[in-house]
Amino acid sequence: MKIQNGQFLSIEQLQDQYLSRPKTQGESGKGEISFREILEQTAEKESGTVLNFSKHAESRLADRKIELTDGQLKRLSEGTAKAGAKGIKESLVIMDELAFIVNVPNSTVITAMSQTETEENVYTNIDGAVII
Repeated sequence: MKIQNGQFLSIEQLQDQYLSRPKTQGESGKGEISFREILEQTAEKESGTVLNFSKHAESRLADRKIELTDGQLKRLSEGTAKAGAKGIKESLVIMDELAFIVNVPNSTVITAMSQTETEENVYTNIDGAVII
């Protein structure tokens, strides 16, 4: 941190130096991102709202004609966040008679299936399960 004329830099000057986010039209109306927007973006990233689907999971969803609604995607994301809060690395998430294996640290769905398709209902290589 640089001290100019014996004074500390303002919050705005520090923000410009240390936050490398692109400037967009924010709530402040001055073309800057407000603190509230930065906080919301950070919370959204940390809550796991963004789920990735592996190529394998995408092909399984297509093969099995499973289409997820926005509500189901949100619930799946919330289930993944719950698993992460408990320290689960590889989770089984069961929702609406659908089963998903999720790599929690990467927020990546590894595979997806309908519970009616599995004959024995045996899931391996998981260390926890979330039923939502």
